[in-house]
Amino acid sequence: MSSLQGYVDRKPSKSSPHCPLSSPFPGRVLLILQDGRAIVGTLAGYDQKSNVVLADSKERLYSTDQGVEEIPLGLYLVKGDMVTLIGEIDDAIDSAVDLSTIRADPLPAIRY
Repeated sequence: MSSLQGYVDRKPSKSSPHCPLSSPFPGRVLLILQDGRAIVGTLAGYDQKSNVVLADSKERLYSTDQGVEEIPLGLYLVKGDMVTLIGEIDDAIDSAVDLSTIRADPLPAIRY
């Protein structure tokens, strides 16, 4: 068993609506990365450098021609300096949205 398995198997707790990381493991989150990727997954852990571990993660690819495509990534580690935004996902709202009907330009990478 990996050292992360204990965290992955824990039930997420509810967090404050103002700070998604105020409790240790709030549940499903959306990460927007500096290169424009959008990754959704269950928050399994994070550290003081904002490195994030996601379980059952999927990358959401946006397109103006097709609906949103979800690519399964599984257990995924994101380096903290790549994270632009972390937001908690409301599962009821997220599951009610038909991603195949959404058309959007992909997010551009951040330019310095």
